[in-house]
Amino acid sequence: MKAVVIGATGHTGTYLVPRLVNYGYEVTAVTRGLSEPYTVTGEWREVERVQLDRSEEEKAGTFGKKIAAMNPDIVVDLISYSVESTKSTVRALKGTNLSHYLFASSIWEHGAASVTPADEDMPRHPIDDYGRDKVASVRFLHEEFVKNGFPYTAVMPGHITGPGWNCINPTGNFDPEIFGRIGRGEKIYLPHFGMECVHHVHADDVAQVFFRAIQRRTAALDQDFLAVAPQAMTLRGFAEAMYAWFGKEPDIEYLPWEAWQKTAGSQAFINSTYSHLAHSDNYSCEKARRILGYAPRYTILQAVCECVSSMIARGVIQVG
Repeated sequence: MKAVVIGATGHTGTYLVPRLVNYGYEVTAVTRGLSEPYTVTGEWREVERVQLDRSEEEKAGTFGKKIAAMNPDIVVDLISYSVESTKSTVRALKGTNLSHYLFASSIWEHGAASVTPADEDMPRHPIDDYGRDKVASVRFLHEEFVKNGFPYTAVMPGHITGPGWNCINPTGNFDPEIFGRIGRGEKIYLPHFGMECVHHVHADDVAQVFFRAIQRRTAALDQDFLAVAPQAMTLRGFAEAMYAWFGKEPDIEYLPWEAWQKTAGSQAFINSTYSHLAHSDNYSCEKARRILGYAPRYTILQAVCECVSSMIARGVIQVG
């Protein structure tokens, strides 16, 4: 059995590829460059590495054809960010011996929720182009399943977290210095009352959802699954928990949005916080538990603390 993983050395692929190798798959890892996975294990020695620049190949109309020519039994597509990209890949795979196409979507399919925790049955109300493209891709996949029996499963990860990169902080953006200030016992500023939610998930748990969907293919076909930690956290609760983890007393000031922006440091951080506040992510993983047997290993705090430990070890932040 052959598995092709597109975007294999990213967050999820780092943990999914070794699972597939150990399960007996012949794995081809498709990446744009020669980057290594965030965590290298012995299984990667058994993986075929193929370089394909998806963007350039799609301009030439060759990306999907090259994936199809690998004659995969399963394809795990972790980096399709537009509906046109999804369509071109799927059309190239139709008529092959493919038995399962797994698509990485996002919790931001949901957008503005009316009830929380939201689940897979909630209507989709995406509020940005990223979410709208993911919704359009999944709708296309569903139509292909109904019309042509195309065998897909969609997975919607939360804010993917783990060692080797910087994760979303308690202000709802990627500024690593927020963790540094908390670690040094310094003041941080939260927008509003800190009651909006974020919903991280460890990359290994995302990989687990993909892997269990592969194992339980029949039950997973034409289904979408949220891949999140067992519970979301408010920004306030997240900040207080991080101060406690560092052994510091919380020093948090809550500011109106206009005032908070002046503390953010860059427009990129402001934009990121705005997006996370607008979504206020809070989701349920019960469907993945029930149908796939998903058993998340990490709470949000456990996932984030592993990430922050890595940030300290790599010198990204200084905590004194």
